[in-house]
Amino acid sequence: MTEQVENKVLFLGAGQQMHCGVGQFTHLLFEAIEKLDPGRCMALTLTRSEGSIAGIWRAVGSAQTVVCNFPIVAWKRVILRPLLALAFARLRGRRVVLLQHEWTSLHWLRRLTYVPALLLANTIVMFSPQVRRQLAADPVVGWTAAKCVLAPLPPNIVAPSQTADSRLRQRLKAARQSGRVVIGHFGSIYPGKQPNTLLNVTAILRDRGHRPLTVYVGSFITALDNVEGDFHARLTKLRLSEDVIVSGYVDSGAEIFGLFDEVDAFCYPLEEGLTARRASILAAVQTGRPVIVTGPADVDEFDHHVRFKSLIEHGAIVLVPRGSSDDIYADAILTSLKPSAAYPPFDFESWWRDAANAIKAHL
Repeated sequence: MTEQVENKVLFLGAGQQMHCGVGQFTHLLFEAIEKLDPGRCMALTLTRSEGSIAGIWRAVGSAQTVVCNFPIVAWKRVILRPLLALAFARLRGRRVVLLQHEWTSLHWLRRLTYVPALLLANTIVMFSPQVRRQLAADPVVGWTAAKCVLAPLPPNIVAPSQTADSRLRQRLKAARQSGRVVIGHFGSIYPGKQPNTLLNVTAILRDRGHRPLTVYVGSFITALDNVEGDFHARLTKLRLSEDVIVSGYVDSGAEIFGLFDEVDAFCYPLEEGLTARRASILAAVQTGRPVIVTGPADVDEFDHHVRFKSLIEHGAIVLVPRGSSDDIYADAILTSLKPSAAYPPFDFESWWRDAANAIKAHL
């Protein structure tokens, strides 16, 4: 059933009250595309209490394209409503554009919830060639990778003009003033980021006499893989209770970047290597501090993302070869602390304009 409608784009979101990375990305993308094409974008808020079946039907009918950054918010909260909206869109002859950030790094139960969205999508926007290959290799839904297009990922948060103070910031500041090396790690904590490897690196630096203090700015993802329990068990085994801090969820960008001000270097030993979908890396690099990260698995990972590639070429991101020992990461951190050439300023608006233009072409 196809009806004639205006060339409007409907974004499925969870409203301003839902604070999470997925929701923030949808909001920023909406604003960026609206700047390029004023008046074309509309939003539909779907939460556990908002979004009736009739309301979803009407909203979908008023647009030509429906955009969904599935699962809109933390995956357990709102799943059925966006899937219903996508089903209504296909039933009414509308285009469905799905934003898909990751695949094999998701727990298999999470991937299962994504399958209906992949099947209903006309176009799947991805931000990493590696993730697209992961989807293509899936024995059940690999064929949906034929619907994938690539877009350059922009950062989710921007460095504010003024940062905010906090008790944790004061603690980090005092540590630096006493001569400690503060190592940062930003974003959700889950197995794919190998948080325990960074604990090993911290222990190596401690044993070398460098008095590190590692701060994880973020919180653990609630899942079935016991990442938090394993982390604390490793922390205890390495006797790092006085050398590691986990901040928990930090609400404001001003407070996040206030903590970043007291970090000497960031370190990300990533299981899959650096990919072009790592928004947490882009947040950290805005500080001007060195970011040490595992190198990409494939040479073409950043061919579609000129700005990300430039950060690597200018030394803002320091790549450690895949398969390197924990000692190599420790060496890279210490080397990065030495003064180096400055790299170009980070233009947040341009990053989002690039993403909006790339995605707008498929709306």
